[in-house]
This record gives sequence, C-alpha cells and structure tokens, in this order.
Amino acid sequence: MNIIKYRKLYYILSGAMIAVSIYALAVWGLKLGIDFTGGSLMEVEYKNERSSNDFIKEAIKSSGVEDVIIQPSGDKGAILRFKDIDEETHQDILSKLRGDKESDYLAEKSFTSIGPTIGNEMRIKSIWAISMVLIIIVIYIAIAFRKVSFPLVSWKYGIATLIALFHDVIIPIGVFAALGKFYNTEIDTAFIAAILTVLGYSVHDTIIVFDRVRENLMKFPRIEFKEIVNKSLNQTFIRSLNTSLTVILVLFAIYFFGGQSIHNFALVLLIGIGAGTYSSIFIASPILITWLDWNRKSRGDKIN
Repeated sequence: MNIIKYRKLYYILSGAMIAVSIYALAVWGLKLGIDFTGGSLMEVEYKNERSSNDFIKEAIKSSGVEDVIIQPSGDKGAILRFKDIDEETHQDILSKLRGDKESDYLAEKSFTSIGPTIGNEMRIKSIWAISMVLIIIVIYIAIAFRKVSFPLVSWKYGIATLIALFHDVIIPIGVFAALGKFYNTEIDTAFIAAILTVLGYSVHDTIIVFDRVRENLMKFPRIEFKEIVNKSLNQTFIRSLNTSLTVILVLFAIYFFGGQSIHNFALVLLIGIGAGTYSSIFIASPILITWLDWNRKSRGDKIN
C-alpha cells in the first residue's frame, strides 16, 4: 500500500480541519469554567420534578447573586454556576431553593468555590504545562534520533512530531470552542488533563512509526528514503489502528455510560486520539518526505 503517494490529499484534509478549528477558536474562543475564571459551582438534585429555571434564578437572586448559569443534569438535577460566594450565602441559596418544602426535597450533590486569583494562576500553569510538554518532546526525539542524521537531521523528526501534535490538539480545542458557543460547554482542569493525555498518546503513536523508520534506515541503507518511510508505515499500520480502536471503544463506553462529570474528558480523548491516529500515519511521516523533497529542490537535485 503506497501511503506516501497521496500525502497532498492528507495535507488538504488536515489543513481544512485545522483552519476550521483555528477559526472557531479565534472567533468564539473557549468558554472557561470556574477552574480558570473563579466562581462557584453547585450541583443539586430534586427528589421529584426539577423546579423551573425561572424559579431557580429568582431563588438565587434573592440571596444576592445576580448572574447564574443553569445547566440541566438528567431529569431531576441541575448544575448552577455563579460568582464566588461565602458559606453563609451558600447555605442561604440552598434554603431558598428548598423553599418551604421538606429537607429531602432537594439534595446538594457537590459544591465548589474558587477565587479569581487561584483561577488565573491555574490558567497560567496550564499553558506552561502544555508548552513544556511540547518542548521536552521535541528535545527527546532529537536526542533519540541523533544517530539517524541522513538524509534528514534528527531535530527534523522532532519538528515533524510537533506539527502532528499541533494537529492533534487544535482539533479538539476547536470542537470545544464550537461546543462552548452553541451548548455553553465549559473547559476545566479535566480538559487540560485530557489534552496532555492526547499529547502523550499521540507522540507514542508517532514514535512507533519513526522508530521503525530508524530501524529500516540502518537495515536498508541503499533503499530510497521515500520507500523506507512507506515500508515502515505499512509495517506499523495495523498495529497503530488496532491499538487506537481498542482505546476508542473503551472511551465510547465511558462517554455513553459514565457519569456526567467525565463526559467532556472522554470526548476530548475520543477526538484527540482519533486525530492522533490519523496524524501519526498520514501527517508526521509524509512531512519527512516533503521536507526531504524541499531540501533536494533547494539544492537543484532531481526529485522522483
């Protein structure tokens, strides 16, 4: 199977997905949760039928909290987001939500309150964490492939991996920008954890292919580099596909049958690992061939 032959089609498909994702991110941005902006999150569940949104808003407003975002959770529950509050206001809100009903009319399942300073600090640390992971990955690959200096120097494998990782990360980020715009889906620290997991999985998948390229370069030094890369892709294709499919099946089960709190985490992994499987086969390795062709063209060499 000649995978490398159609690399321009892969670039067009990936370029379109990246362009749409960047557009969504630039125009709509990500809807930040209280982990990054500060505020309070309360999850409640009614014994019978959930009260109307208007009643909930009025009850919270009567406690001195003006702006509240209400997100239904199942048939009887609701997730409430509002500004950072103290414990006295917290208890007052619960009392107003219950009204004159019995104490078990409404149960509080969880309550989280984060100040704006902590939220800003977490946002900065999350950006640093992702940036440091990307830098360390490039350095690691450059060192690991230091003995493979022909026909491409080792650091170019690292740059090819970085491009593939950007592809794998920007697509789920773009999807969540759209979800935030149309469905008020917020990102939290679990989203960052999922993105870091996608980076780790994707680089592992890419390294498997690159490592086989390295082995074949040493075993077949006289074979054209393009043939070496295509041979390596065919040797690892089924393994990469099977590994990813088993992970994706598990993630589907988690998404559809897991709790509401891990839905977004599972969705990021589903999109990211799907994109990572595609990029490790159809983007990272073809980039090596394209880069080599550019080098030869700049030297005036004939390109096959």
